[in-house]
Amino acid sequence: MTFVIDASVAFKWFVSDEEDAEAAAALLRSEPTLLAPDILVAEVSNTLWRSVRIGRILPEQAMQGAVAVSTLFEVLIGSAVLAPRALAVARALDHPVYDCLYLALAEARQARLVTADMRFLAKLNGTVWKQSALPLAQYSTGA
Repeated sequence: MTFVIDASVAFKWFVSDEEDAEAAAALLRSEPTLLAPDILVAEVSNTLWRSVRIGRILPEQAMQGAVAVSTLFEVLIGSAVLAPRALAVARALDHPVYDCLYLALAEARQARLVTADMRFLAKLNGTVWKQSALPLAQYSTGA
């Protein structure tokens, strides 16, 4: 099975005390084909930096995550290719383009987006994109 993973999920692979970190680890252990826009590396690295800054994790842990994150994906797709569709989706949802890059990729590859971003999931309710996204917490149930 192929999934598009966003930064809210990928970050949990490196910080085990995150909510739903076990569900994120289970997803990784199931060895699906994982895709993401290339912006994921910057988003995860930034969140790791912030976690070091507030003393939540050690700098070495952040560095390991920044090095490893891109190796966990079959392919990282250039954001430039996804940007036009992501902008159209962002306008329709009135939601930031950053998140819509992941949705545009899921749409293009006929895959499901797995996310822990509840705000984004709420935006998808009642739209044609609702079925394109799977909350991380529901991943293990196959919902």
